[in-house]
Amino acid sequence: MSSLFSDTYNIIEHDSETSIRERGSKFLAYTFKVHSELEVKEKLLQLKSKYPDATHHCYAYVLGEGQEAQRANDDGEPANSAGRPILRSIISAELTYVLVVVVRYFGGTLLGIPGLISAYGDAAKSALLLSGKMQRIQEDFFEISANFEHEQHIHQLLKPYDHRIVDREYLENVKYRISIRRNQAMQFLSKAEEAYLLQVKSV
Repeated sequence: MSSLFSDTYNIIEHDSETSIRERGSKFLAYTFKVHSELEVKEKLLQLKSKYPDATHHCYAYVLGEGQEAQRANDDGEPANSAGRPILRSIISAELTYVLVVVVRYFGGTLLGIPGLISAYGDAAKSALLLSGKMQRIQEDFFEISANFEHEQHIHQLLKPYDHRIVDREYLENVKYRISIRRNQAMQFLSKAEEAYLLQVKSV
């Protein structure tokens, strides 16, 4: 089943680290999978603890399946010379749920703003390439309830759709928590309304 809009997004396969040198300065680039701003803060604290004597800890991150949350920080470098190039590397790689931190040790030679933009961008790009990329599908979640004797109707309803059964519960009736691929969710709900033996709600 197809749709006019994309319901996929990309994340890194694994965390990575790399380094580059530019006219004496050393740039250590790190990538991390992150799912919240709290995780971002934790990773930053870890690196600042690991490299307390570094000149700068510049970073950018993107969160949300649609890249809704985007932040960049220059950490004392000239405005937009560090965080923004890192963020551009993430956006151009079409990634989300990722933090990239570039730790700089100043080598004694000023790079100028164009040099900084190039160095931070290149370091971020190199680390992201090492991280790899994998595609994820956006999902919507639903809860389906039925009497025990009608459990097979749940499977009949789900069969045409890309779905995952997240969990099942058997108490006074049977309850499934499921996910449906977002492009198919509206059609699924429409069909669910016709399934009078089932109770379906978004969760």
